[in-house]
Amino acid sequence: MKKEKVYAMEFSRIYPLLLQKVERKGRTKSDLDTVICWLTGYDGAEVASQIEKNVDLETFYAQAPQIHPNAHMIKGVICGVRVEDIEDPLMQKIRWMDKLVDELAKGKAMEKVLRK
Repeated sequence: MKKEKVYAMEFSRIYPLLLQKVERKGRTKSDLDTVICWLTGYDGAEVASQIEKNVDLETFYAQAPQIHPNAHMIKGVICGVRVEDIEDPLMQKIRWMDKLVDELAKGKAMEKVLRK
């Protein structure tokens, strides 16, 4: 099976892009970190450590303490694909984060973004 290029992308290169996206829409770094921590189980210091270590996305998710049990409730379309229909578990986790960041940037209430 072909390994996706996105898996090798460094989280430290993606994080600033995610931050720019949410800040352009009036959200904060704290909001972004809340979403990432909710999804992955990392705390803020652990996210910062992963950024410092320049881990790739595959490692970032492999080392995640625990994917949130409600992550399966993340539904919708990202990049023209329904996230709930993605079969590759790693790609689905990557797209879950994309979807959460999109919702955050669109001004959705944090309680809805976090599927509470």
